[in-house]
Amino acid sequence: MAKVVVITGSPSRNSRLFGIVDYAIQALEQKGFEVTSVHATDLPAEDLLFARFDSPAIQQAVQEISTADAVIVASPVYKASYTGLLKALLDLLPQKGLTGKPVLPLFIGGTIAHFLSIDYALKPVLSSLGARHLLTGVFAVDSQVTRDEQGAAVLNDELRTRLDVSVAEFEEIVRLITSKSQDQQASAI
Repeated sequence: MAKVVVITGSPSRNSRLFGIVDYAIQALEQKGFEVTSVHATDLPAEDLLFARFDSPAIQQAVQEISTADAVIVASPVYKASYTGLLKALLDLLPQKGLTGKPVLPLFIGGTIAHFLSIDYALKPVLSSLGARHLLTGVFAVDSQVTRDEQGAAVLNDELRTRLDVSVAEFEEIVRLITSKSQDQQASAI
């Protein structure tokens, strides 16, 4: 079973981003993936800000990411880019910490004008961390995620369709890469 870790950089647990993230997690779990999360807000702020690589909480988060077969990186867009909170966490990963891992970006912003933030802000950083299987990702506009009477996130049809396509593509790539890796390990024995 492939392991996927979701890295979230939202400073708010009430962000509409989590409606998108939860939808992707449920879709992957239904297909048999093991999914865990690393929320930057759960890490000690001082450890993030002062780049304390020796912090037990940081080391645990880095270990979780390094042992994953694939990664989802999720963030709201602030000032035409992902959050500084996410950047602080990504800065603590080893230089080639995403080598061989497919990466699916999930972003949400107030306007479609920030659509290219995935390509121009996030992807160069992910590439510098060794990621080579960077999917297009999904950018959602705030208005595509509403709340029902109980406060649960409701995704509009168009967003759900795009998420379904992206998650299916992600699943296919993860299965292909993990299968190749298992084949290589078996032939080395």
